Amino acid sequence: MTNLYRIALAGNPNTGKSTLFNALTGLRQHTGNWAGKTVSLAEGAVSHKDKTYKMIDLPGTYSLFSNSTDEEVARNYIVFEKPDVTLVVLDATSLEHNFNLALQVLEMTTSVVICINLMDEAEKKGIKINELLLTKRLGVPVIKISARNKNGFPMLLDTIDRIVTGKIECNPVQTSYNEEIEEKISKIESKVRNLVEDQISSRWLALRLLDGDEALLNELNKRMELKGVTNEKRVKEA
Repeated sequence: MTNLYRIALAGNPNTGKSTLFNALTGLRQHTGNWAGKTVSLAEGAVSHKDKTYKMIDLPGTYSLFSNSTDEEVARNYIVFEKPDVTLVVLDATSLEHNFNLALQVLEMTTSVVICINLMDEAEKKGIKINELLLTKRLGVPVIKISARNKNGFPMLLDTIDRIVTGKIECNPVQTSYNEEIEEKISKIESKVRNLVEDQISSRWLALRLLDGDEALLNELNKRMELKGVTNEKRVKEA
């Protein structure tokens, strides 16, 4: 069993995501740019229970569609590079605005931890959050922390450890759409499942195709070839 795991940090701007990254990795980090992009790349490492976690601080985004280079970089890393765990960092004082991104990530990958940050600020405002209820409803662990104070870090790292060792099985809730959209998703998903197999969530890909996400098709074209015919052509034909 490997002792090196990759952990991606996703979140809206100003959720304290980079504060969490810095607090976890300390001086064990370096910065650069994503390949072929002008978007900043920050990587670091943290050790816990004889394991090393390579932390990747994804660009802060409000969604994971193809509306900007930042969104494409964050989305592509989660979908194609398949980190062992994706931490979605939310602002405890503004959960209703942050959950859009969290639900998108839950459609893309299974190994997810919802990390509710800024609990110190939430407590000052009298905000109470039932993380056990959220865990039950979302199907993935929900951990409350304060990155600036390093509160909740032991629980967070132990939860990551239990996911990578298989002691916790994540079963993310899937967003349900109206009947018409669900029928279209089902029709497209049945055709693309054989193309992507288990490499990408076929339901998530079906949703993106319904959106007409050309940037995603181009990315699939670059990354995957099936029997000499590009996925872009095959998916469009499907």
